[in-house]
Amino acid sequence: MIKRFIKPIRSLIQSTEELKLGNYPNPVKVYKNDEIGQLTQQYNELIAQLKTNEQHRNRLVTDISHELRTPLSNLNGYLLALKDGDIIGDQALFASLYQESKRLSQLIYQLEQLKEWDYLAVQSIVDKETTDIKPVLIQCVAMFERTLNQKKIPILIEIESCILDIHVVGIQQVISNLLENAIRYYKGEGPILLEGEKQGVDYRIMVTGPSEPIPEIERENVFRRFYRLDSSRSRMTGGSGLGLAISKEIIERHHQGEIGINTTTSNTFWIVLPG
Repeated sequence: MIKRFIKPIRSLIQSTEELKLGNYPNPVKVYKNDEIGQLTQQYNELIAQLKTNEQHRNRLVTDISHELRTPLSNLNGYLLALKDGDIIGDQALFASLYQESKRLSQLIYQLEQLKEWDYLAVQSIVDKETTDIKPVLIQCVAMFERTLNQKKIPILIEIESCILDIHVVGIQQVISNLLENAIRYYKGEGPILLEGEKQGVDYRIMVTGPSEPIPEIERENVFRRFYRLDSSRSRMTGGSGLGLAISKEIIERHHQGEIGINTTTSNTFWIVLPG
């Protein structure tokens, strides 16, 4: 009886020794569904979670390195050529260098935002306030008025008032991300449409922009970190592949909040906020 009791303990000790060496051990065999068996099962789940976290961390570091490498290479190449006198700077070149520098700054800012919402994801609450959603949405549109006028893109606003319990800054960031994407990938004719309407106890927000429809099989992927449908096009237009991932984190921190996309002849991003 003592041997049967000691055997799983020894297996756990051997496994933890391997973990101390920096390796991820194979799952420890569960002999019985008693206290020792439950401990072993939880230990196996912990090792699996640690291994998954390590894989995610390595992938994130690789993605960040990939994102930073291209603009830094461009900047270094042009600055070296300017220093050596191989090229002469002009307004167009300096504007291009500025855009690359701006994209780096934006990427770092988005990484900071993603880190913040990752932290909040493990907290039980998010600071919210009770407010009317309509002026919040109208203020988001006002931030893009100059850009819309410069690009001659019309926008149509159809918003109902509704009192909601929301994280105001977070919702503003989400709507700004969606409007920025609608402007960046605008193609065709017709206005960008921002709608907000009550649906029972919930509130639904939709941002529709004339553009090339996103394939149905890519609908879920667009919310993954660093994911892009067209890497070269996104790099040229300044996309980092983080905006929608951040938006998803923010919406999901609102209890029963949802975000998704419908694609037909254009793309409609929709958000459902609990009432």
